[in-house]
Amino acid sequence: MTEKDVLIIAHRGACGYLPEHTLEAKAFAYALGADYIEQDVVATRDDALIVLHDIHLEQVTNVAERFPERQRQDGRFYARDFDLAEIRLLNVWERRQEDGKTAVFPKRFPTGLGKFRVPTLAEEIALVQGLNQSTGRNTGIYPEIKSPAWHRQEGVDLSALVLRELSESGYTNRDDKVFLQCFDAAEVRRIREELGCELKMVQLLGENAWGESDTDYETLKTADGLARLAETVEGVGPWIGQLIRMADIDGHPVSTGFVSAAHAAGLQVHPFTFRADELAPGFETLEEMIRWFVDELKIDGLFTDFTDIAANALRS
Repeated sequence: MTEKDVLIIAHRGACGYLPEHTLEAKAFAYALGADYIEQDVVATRDDALIVLHDIHLEQVTNVAERFPERQRQDGRFYARDFDLAEIRLLNVWERRQEDGKTAVFPKRFPTGLGKFRVPTLAEEIALVQGLNQSTGRNTGIYPEIKSPAWHRQEGVDLSALVLRELSESGYTNRDDKVFLQCFDAAEVRRIREELGCELKMVQLLGENAWGESDTDYETLKTADGLARLAETVEGVGPWIGQLIRMADIDGHPVSTGFVSAAHAAGLQVHPFTFRADELAPGFETLEEMIRWFVDELKIDGLFTDFTDIAANALRS
């Protein structure tokens, strides 16, 4: 397998270097050579689609300073409670821990520094398509529909809005340079069957304890579960911990067999997340980790915060 066989997916853009999901991070990921650039999508109060990893705002913006009285009873500030015009007033910073002060990754871009904004999905698509025109490349987009069941409880069909935005931007069929992803298996089936989506789709696989959705991921990971998924999606997006385990004898990483099982079902495998500052056990560098996943497991793509390191690892 060569570097041309493995897709490099810029996880939240080049977020190893710039605040996640900002247009600056996406432009840098493009410049570093990403094949696809990810967009997590949530809805505002006026049904605008913004690119934001969480349904709440306080860990990556100054919302608590700008709108101190707008939190819900749980103390969180939800994007759904703000109009787009209000979202545009916020400053985005490097992700902080729940204390609101300490950076999750202290060696990354200094948290609080600079002026960054929350982009809309339309703005990000325009950026990627504009760069495709000016460079002659064809970098794709990789949007995720975030918490669709929660959004329905809030009165908005997020999936329908995302599909409409993608269609208006020219993404309508399987040959287009887009993968659409979601953690909610019931929503993935609905998108394909009820909403008639013809785009390439990926079922994200978490752990049941994460509470991402009501999906039973343990069932999906079985041979029968993967075979059923293959009737709906082109690929699966597991987290790296589902693909490797540490050998009992020497403590080296070995395969769990998941990638082979997914390939047997006809599915691509795009695991998340490859980070230089958060390596899987058994690896000393991100380059070593990526080469092992490619050479030993034969993954088809990878989500990474460090597009350049991934590109170098695949070329070596």
